[in-house]
Amino acid sequence: MPKARMPKRRVAMLAAAGLLIGTCAAVAVAGSSGDNGAAAGTAQAAAPAADGTAVAAAPTGEAAPSPSGSASASASASASASATPSGSPTGARPSSAAPSGASQAPSAPAARTDTSPVFTGLAFDTCTAPALSVMTAWHGTSPYGAAAVYIGGRNRGCAQPQLTAGWVKAVTAGGWRLIPLYVGAQAPCQSGASPYRIDAANPGPQGTADGQDAVAKAGALGMRAGSAIYLDVEAYNASDAACGQAVVGYVQGFTRALRQAGYTAGFYGYASSSAAGIAKAVEQRTPDLPDAVWYAKYDGVADTTSSFPFGAGLWSGHRRGHQYVVNQKETYGGSALTVDRDAWDGPVAVVG
Repeated sequence: MPKARMPKRRVAMLAAAGLLIGTCAAVAVAGSSGDNGAAAGTAQAAAPAADGTAVAAAPTGEAAPSPSGSASASASASASASATPSGSPTGARPSSAAPSGASQAPSAPAARTDTSPVFTGLAFDTCTAPALSVMTAWHGTSPYGAAAVYIGGRNRGCAQPQLTAGWVKAVTAGGWRLIPLYVGAQAPCQSGASPYRIDAANPGPQGTADGQDAVAKAGALGMRAGSAIYLDVEAYNASDAACGQAVVGYVQGFTRALRQAGYTAGFYGYASSSAAGIAKAVEQRTPDLPDAVWYAKYDGVADTTSSFPFGAGLWSGHRRGHQYVVNQKETYGGSALTVDRDAWDGPVAVVG
């Protein structure tokens, strides 16, 4: 999480699992610092190059260095910046429906015909949407072709003075793809101080209400039906089965609301907890779960395949994002930002 986003999170819980976590939620939760929480002992950052490629360096004992606009390209982990309608052969979302008793590997429950555009390449996220001048300076000079923006949610932690319908239209016209993120209710067993929690006794309707709010927020920004919206669920105690069940119920309600409005349901979570809980539910054929996943796994590997922490059949077909490094101060076109790096191969917003 970028500087000045919110108080640093405790690292104790997830450090034991060998994983630092972070995202732009409203308040501290169990885990590391926010999206800027890279620490010593993690894998060295993959350095993005100006053409959108990235090299996954071997693990070191040092924090990842900030890249420069002159970083060299490598063929070892290419990330081409392109956008393709999901209805095309490259962006098609395969059906996950399986006959009773079938032995095929489980896949995401997304037998959908939506036309969400797909972006493939490097993306960044930062808590407060940057000024239009910064976005203009970064486009074409940085390796990034997409940016995540926090469109709403009662646990959203940063003010958004730049994030207006005019800003969305302008940055999209300037060549950027946008990834909408909504910080809704958090797990009832979360050890942090998030003020808005999932009601374990009634999670589905609560998720539906928040999903409807996410749709309204996206629409007000000019992100129309067909857009993907990613629900941000922070880390929680994955060993608490009842808590995990409440999260799944909430996510189901959120997913239903988005689909009913013609939006694609995405999910952001941690490979060791929140995303793992949703992946397990998908494997169990639980209905009404997200069409795309954005997982936080800080291994410095800038891809969505070799680093993917779940079954290979889950969310295949251009439906993944990977937050692989956090808290990187980078300067392009004379403008500096502290960002988290994401390898992206999944649906994004439709603007216009």
